[in-house]
Amino acid sequence: MTQPFLPLTARSREEAHRTATPLELFFDLCFVVAVAQAGASLVHAVAEGHAGEGVVNYAMVFFAIWWAWMNFTWFASAYDNDDVTYRVVTLVQIAGVLILAAGVSRAFEDHDFLVVYLGYLVMRLALASQWLRAAHHASSAQERTMCRRYAGGVLTVQIGWLALLFVPEGARPWVFLAMALAELAVPVYAEKDAPSTWHPHHIAERYGLFTIIVLGESVAAATVAVKSGVLENDALNELLPIAAGGLLIVFAAWWIYFVVPAHDRLTDSRQGFLWGYGHYVIFASAAAIGAGLEIAVEQAVGKAHISTLAAAASVTIPTAVFLLSVWLLHARHFKVGLAQQAVLPGSALVILLCSFAGRWAVLAAGLVAAATVAVGVTLTARTRATRTARPS
Repeated sequence: MTQPFLPLTARSREEAHRTATPLELFFDLCFVVAVAQAGASLVHAVAEGHAGEGVVNYAMVFFAIWWAWMNFTWFASAYDNDDVTYRVVTLVQIAGVLILAAGVSRAFEDHDFLVVYLGYLVMRLALASQWLRAAHHASSAQERTMCRRYAGGVLTVQIGWLALLFVPEGARPWVFLAMALAELAVPVYAEKDAPSTWHPHHIAERYGLFTIIVLGESVAAATVAVKSGVLENDALNELLPIAAGGLLIVFAAWWIYFVVPAHDRLTDSRQGFLWGYGHYVIFASAAAIGAGLEIAVEQAVGKAHISTLAAAASVTIPTAVFLLSVWLLHARHFKVGLAQQAVLPGSALVILLCSFAGRWAVLAAGLVAAATVAVGVTLTARTRATRTARPS
């Protein structure tokens, strides 16, 4: 039975059988609402011919979503005590992301970031209160300092984000870049003397689960788009290649992400920061695949005011980025020999070239993604067979 109040003390990094909690899973599902809103707004912007502006807004909004999710995830890995207070504060953070999600459309269409900022403010204030509570129960002066640095950094940077509401529109990307770098610096500064006790297996599982949820959102978005296209435009022949190719891409993305044990790379805080921060690109590109499939569907049925090449690129570019980022973050560390190392980068290049395949571009990219998995599995099997056959 959940206790009303327990000391919020650090958990052990060596804790056995550490898994995601139901509250963490609920947290992820609620965050996907915001991801879906960002994706839908990106679709609208690109379909109307405003790709550059849409991508910039998507990058900014997705950063807020991802960073809030990431901060909660690493804090929970180190300090989750599952008492009533902890649960309530986490639910407040969920409310914050739902407020943020409600403001995404206005941010894209009217360049009004007020609601997005308010939602982010709710999330960040809740997180700061968790760090202050952890500082109160810290077992050492170094840990207390670390917790206070986190709380102070979160609150200070949140004040800085106010500039996004007042600066001219042309300056907003630069303000975003400066404040994003400030956000990324907070954990590095806070943990420079005493690292938090996050759990490698738990962190790898949490990131894996969120990857699955984001890929699932891509499948759902593409399915709805294809269904609407078939019902409203009777365009089954035009949409079947997109549906088949999109499904192959998502299946391959899942396979490629989970083919190696990611937790083996989380050996220290430096590796943890690089791996954790790099997932911004993985998550953003995975969500953008779904948005790209929607754009391809809208272009195929005549709703999007863009070329076939632009519609194809909206799928192939995020797919290629996903493959490259997964390779850079952890897959390359488990590859043996030049052939294995070249599979994902080579596949990313070929998928980009598929953009020029006209109405068959998405299907071609899907077939390349499927072939990537097949080649990777074959090369890995041969390597293992060669090692087994060697005399001891």
